[in-house]
Amino acid sequence: MIEPEDVVSGEWAEWYRLTPMERWLESEKLWEHYLAMGGSLDPEPDTQSPFHDPEARCTRPVDGRAGLRVVRRGPV
Repeated sequence: MIEPEDVVSGEWAEWYRLTPMERWLESEKLWEHYLAMGGSLDPEPDTQSPFHDPEARCTRPVDGRAGLRVVRRGPV
């Protein structure tokens, strides 16, 4: 039987030794950490797609920060 250490080393060998359920639970922890750091589950635009519209508005700023707000300078 091939051991994980025969193919990979370090953390990857540890990962391969986990059961599928243990891997799933570890993946959930990684996603929680990613989202806590400000990551997003929104897909990034695919500029290679024939359906890509460069003029379409993004739902979030690319850098993840709050965007600019338009201030009216006159009567409404």
